[in-house]
Amino acid sequence: MAPLGDSLDNEQNPDNDRPEQPMTRRRLRELEALTSAAASTAVEAPSKDLVLAVPAPSAQARATTTALEVKKPAPVATQRPSIRMPRFAKPSKKSAGRAVVMTFAAALVATMALPAYAFGGGGSFEAGVATDGELAGNQTLVVPDASAALAVSRDNYTAPTPEELQASRERAAAAVAATQAAAAREAAAASAATAAAAAAEKGSSAGSSAFTVNPPSGAYSGAAVVEFAEQFVGKVPYGSGASPDTSFGCDGLTQYVFGQFGIYLPRLVSNQAALGIPIAPGDAQAGDLIVWPIGHIGIYDGAGGTIDSPDWGRYVEHRPLWGSYYFVRIV
Repeated sequence: MAPLGDSLDNEQNPDNDRPEQPMTRRRLRELEALTSAAASTAVEAPSKDLVLAVPAPSAQARATTTALEVKKPAPVATQRPSIRMPRFAKPSKKSAGRAVVMTFAAALVATMALPAYAFGGGGSFEAGVATDGELAGNQTLVVPDASAALAVSRDNYTAPTPEELQASRERAAAAVAATQAAAAREAAAASAATAAAAAAEKGSSAGSSAFTVNPPSGAYSGAAVVEFAEQFVGKVPYGSGASPDTSFGCDGLTQYVFGQFGIYLPRLVSNQAALGIPIAPGDAQAGDLIVWPIGHIGIYDGAGGTIDSPDWGRYVEHRPLWGSYYFVRIV
C-alpha cells in the first residue's frame, strides 16, 4: 500500500507526470511555512516514512498540501547574475600607425632634449652655467698673409653676340646648300653622260647628215665675240646669274656676250642649242657655240679652246676643249 501522501498526490494531482520544474523562492517560503505548521500537528506512524496529512478543502489547497517525504530537498538552481567581461578591440593598422608615430615623436623630443640638458649643466638652469658654456666654445681663425694677397683672375672667354650667332647659322646654311648643289651636279652629270652616250650612238648611225653642209656665216664677227668674252676670264665667278656684276652661269655667259651684239639667247643650254644649226668640227670658227651633251655650253675661240663659266667655286676660264661635244652656229 502506498503512503497516504503518495495516493493523494497520484489521485488528486494528475500533473505529477509532468517533469519537475525548478522551485522559486516564493514556493520555497510557502513549503517551509507548511512544513513548520505540519510539524506541530504530525502523528508518528509505525512505518519508516513520516506521512503528513493535510486537509484539502479545495482543489487549490489539495495541490499545495502534498505529502512530503523526509529526505534532502533537491538543490535549487539559482541564476547567478551574469558579469560581462570587458572586451578588448583587436589592434588595427591605424592604431598601430599611431603608436609608431607617438614612439618616433617621443624619440625626437628625447634627442632634442638631451643636448639641451647636457649643455644646461645637467639639469641645472642657472644663468651662469649656460653663459660659461657659450664662452668656453669660442674659436679663433688665423688667416695667413699669403692667402690675403691672392688676386682673383678671369679667363678671356666671352659669350657670343647675336650677330656672331647669326653669321654662324648663315655659314652652316651655305655649307648645306653647297653640299646639296654638289649632289645635284653629280646627278645631272650622270644623266648628261647617259644622254651623251645615246646622242653619240645616234650621231654615229646618222653619219655626216647630222651637220649642215657649208653653213652660212653669222651676222656678227666671231673674233669680236671672243675678244669681248675674254675680259671676264678670271674675274666673274660661277653662279646662277647672267651679269658680270653678280655671277655667270654657263648659259648666262653666252646670253650676256651675244646680247651685246644684238642677238638674244634664252637661258638653258637646250634652248640656246636649238636656236642654231649643228656644224661639222671642220667648219667650226671663232664665235660658234660649243655644246656638251651633259648640259654645258661655251664660246669657241677658233683655236681648239673655249671660254666658259665652268662650276661652283671657280671663275670664267679660257681652256682647251674636253670631253664629247658638238658645234652650233647662230645665223
